[in-house]
Amino acid sequence: MKIVGLTGGIGSGKTTVAKMFEAEGIPIYIADDRAKYIMDRQDVIDRIQAVFPINVLDALGKLDRRKIREVVFDNKSLLNELNSIVHPEVKKDFLEFVQANQAADFIIKESAILFEKGLDRECDFTILVTAPEEIRIERVKKRDNTTEDSIRQIIANQWDDLKKKSLSDYIIENIDMKLVKECVISIVNDIKLRKNSI
Repeated sequence: MKIVGLTGGIGSGKTTVAKMFEAEGIPIYIADDRAKYIMDRQDVIDRIQAVFPINVLDALGKLDRRKIREVVFDNKSLLNELNSIVHPEVKKDFLEFVQANQAADFIIKESAILFEKGLDRECDFTILVTAPEEIRIERVKKRDNTTEDSIRQIIANQWDDLKKKSLSDYIIENIDMKLVKECVISIVNDIKLRKNSI
């Protein structure tokens, strides 16, 4: 069973593409969603609150993610402490997902920071989802009801596509849904062939 990393910058539509792979019967692990799920666990909430100098819980006793983002934005050591709690839990969760899907030809791990965090080294193949920057900005503005400046700031903090392309086995340009679907099916067939030939 092979592990395939799927990534792309903000607004590239990597989650939409991941769902297309899922429709082809490929098990999908979306790291951001699983991290949010893990951060709702009481034991993780308690450990995170313990490292923050202020209350970061909302009225329901859940983590206030906006407040956490504000606090760690200019505090690298606190961000590192937060990551040291969450990342090992996500890694453990992913290993359990892999074990549960051993019968699959391959699984897809979708992560926005696949290359930035060196997670591609744990993958047999990698897929990059791209789209022109202006399209990405429009998608995120509609999705998150946020400003263009804040989106451009996020884009500036991510690796650019040129750098990621050089590390990718497959590239999907996410503009025309029909072409994207054809590309997904082609990649599924190719990975299955490559898996069987290895």
